[in-house]
This record gives sequence, structure tokens and C-alpha cells, in this order.
Amino acid sequence: MDCQIKWSDIEPVQGKPDWSKLDELFTAAESSEKWVQLSIYPGFFAPAWALEGVESEKFAVQYGPDAGTVLRLPMPWDRVYLNRWFTFLKQISNRYGKSPAFKVIAAAGPTSVSTEATLPNKRGDLKKWQNHSYKPRKYISAWRKVFEVYAADFPDQYVSLPVYGGLNINDQGKIHPGAGMRMRPTLLHLAIGLLGRRFILENHDLHAGAKHQQTSTPWVISYAGRIITGLEMKCASERGTCSEEMGAKGDPPLALRRSIDKGMRPNKAGHHVNYLKIYTPDVIADEMQPVLRYGASLFR
Repeated sequence: MDCQIKWSDIEPVQGKPDWSKLDELFTAAESSEKWVQLSIYPGFFAPAWALEGVESEKFAVQYGPDAGTVLRLPMPWDRVYLNRWFTFLKQISNRYGKSPAFKVIAAAGPTSVSTEATLPNKRGDLKKWQNHSYKPRKYISAWRKVFEVYAADFPDQYVSLPVYGGLNINDQGKIHPGAGMRMRPTLLHLAIGLLGRRFILENHDLHAGAKHQQTSTPWVISYAGRIITGLEMKCASERGTCSEEMGAKGDPPLALRRSIDKGMRPNKAGHHVNYLKIYTPDVIADEMQPVLRYGASLFR
């Protein structure tokens, strides 16, 4: 079970977290012998108190349910913000770290919309980042501290991250196409160096549709067999028009099957990813059960 929740929904008041939702989740997971991945969103969804006295900027949310909404985003390297986030993580560790159900936590902090390593990267956004003296080394330094904290606070858990790189700004502070993607291997090897075999490389855009193809899915697959790798579907085929995005307009089961097949393609060394993450509407739909059984058979 992948629990995706905003930091502000857990700790709207500093030092007074509401654990009720997570307590319920862990109780259910332990009783059913399931495992939990925690994906807690800071960044745009840090509580208001966590942004007090913090260097920040207003951006439009890039994607997701809040897409287009203008919110304050803390600078990824701001130590006041990061230290408040680390204090919260320590509370998570103290409360759930020894739960047998707690297997994975998603790394976050220098993030924006989710636990994906992405920041607002449109042309107008880049001007704002330049005004705040963004440099790749500052972004990498923030992630280094994050990986160190996760390695120390969650010694019994795996730590996942969808690595997308940084902003298209180079070390001289100039806008440069491709600068962000060139940071991707640096972030990956930094994570592996500090977390070792507990690091999981993910991508959250698996789909067999013809539109909006990215390089991240084959890049993650290329690391299968060397480190733990996983892919998350772009969306639920059963939801709205998503079957077309997933690869078969009007036919959700076929769309999901095609996406599973794409995600399970072996790399040049003959290895495939360790897991696939499928959205709840597709998991509970009756018509999807044969597809899910097919997908499970590929891991055997």
C-alpha cells in the first residue's frame, strides 16, 4: 500500500501531529500482513508554520489535482525549512520505524508537488529561480543532506526516489536546455552512495500511450538487476479518459495490459523491474482481475 499524504494534513500545527490516518493505515497493514510505502509531500504542501522565516517563491503547481494553483514553495536548500522537515521525519521514525509493515519511505524535501525530484521548470519559473541564485551544487547539496537523514532515521526501511534531475540552469546561473537532465546521474549515484542497497529508483509515468513519452521509464529499466527498481502507472485506466493515455482508448483492461507489458520489458542484461505500482481503481475493478493476475505471473 502506497500512502500518499500532504505534510500539512498531518501536522497543521507545529508539534501537534495528527497520527490518526497513519495509525489506521499501519494497523490495517499489520493485521492483513501487507506492507506500507509512505509518500509524504512537503514542498508546496508544507504547513504554513514550516514556511515562516523561510526563503520561498510563488509558483504555479505543475501537475496533479492542484495543477495551476499558485502556492508558496520553499527553496529546496533552505536550512530552516529542511530542519523542520527533518524534525517531522524523526517523529515518523520514532512512531512507525519498528512496524513490520513499514517497508519503504519516499525521500522528499527539496521537492515541490510530490515526492518526485521535480521543480517548476518553465521559462518564467527559471527567471524566478535565477533571482534566488539557484545553482546545481546547491540543489545537490540539499539532496545529500536529505539522503544522510533518511539513511540514519530509517535504517530498517528502503528509500525510494523518482529521479528526474534538476532545473535547466547551469553552474554559471545561466538558463541552459538539458542542464537539469545532466544532473540525473549525479543524484542517482549520490543516493546509491549514501543508502546503498536500500535505495530504490522509481519512475511515475508508466504508460503505453503514444503521447507524452518520456525517457525516464527506459532509463529506470536500464538499472534493473543492479539496484532495486520500480515503476508507477501514469494514471488509472478505469478513470475518465485515462485508457487512451495508457494505450487503448475505451478499453481499460487492454490499456493496463499494454502498460504492464511495457514496464516489464527486460533490459539488455535480461532483467526487469522489481515491482509495478497500479492505482486503486484498476486494482478493484472486476474486469481488471485477469490483467492483474497476468501481471503478477510475470514476476514469478
